[in-house]
Amino acid sequence: MSVLAKICGLKSEEAVEAALRGGAAYLGFVFYPQSPRAVGAEEAARLSAGVPKGVCRVGLFVDAGDERIAAVLEEAPLDLLQLHGSESPERVEALKRRFGLPVMKAIKIAGEKDLAAAVPYEESADLLLFDAKSPPGALPGGNGLLFDWRLLAGRRWRRPWMLSGGLDAEILPEAVKVSGARLVDVSSGVETAPGQKDAAKIRAFLAAAGCL
Repeated sequence: MSVLAKICGLKSEEAVEAALRGGAAYLGFVFYPQSPRAVGAEEAARLSAGVPKGVCRVGLFVDAGDERIAAVLEEAPLDLLQLHGSESPERVEALKRRFGLPVMKAIKIAGEKDLAAAVPYEESADLLLFDAKSPPGALPGGNGLLFDWRLLAGRRWRRPWMLSGGLDAEILPEAVKVSGARLVDVSSGVETAPGQKDAAKIRAFLAAAGCL
């Protein structure tokens, strides 16, 4: 098995180094203040300063205004915007025009009917990310929740897509086998506590993904 992997919610040099040494294709930085994984723009700039060409630096935002995103981009060089809130397809298009960056839109899945929400974004987003739908009052992502991967099996989308939601090194092979994912995303599955990335877990996840 070999898939491309994103390590999201990075906050330390040790975690970034583990992700890079393990072969991560995407590094995710969270700019959602309510998240235990949130970083400031200056911190993200520092952490991503030595990221080699070819590794995608992703900024995660949740229903953020233009001013907020612009302020981050003034400090932190990002290659991709990840929208993890209730942003509309029109909002996705507007952000692409404003900032000239590709956009990945998260689609929250609890059951088969939720897949229909992805269709309007096939025209506007550059990538789709399928994540488990959070319960009321919970964070919009990074909760370690799973959804039924069989819902994605055999589906064809007009945009590349990434699998997220409760993944870790142990269950990753089965998740990829069942869903057919070629891109995967992890956050809580490589932590010892919310926001506390573990270098050994990062290495194990990337090894399971076949990134080395």
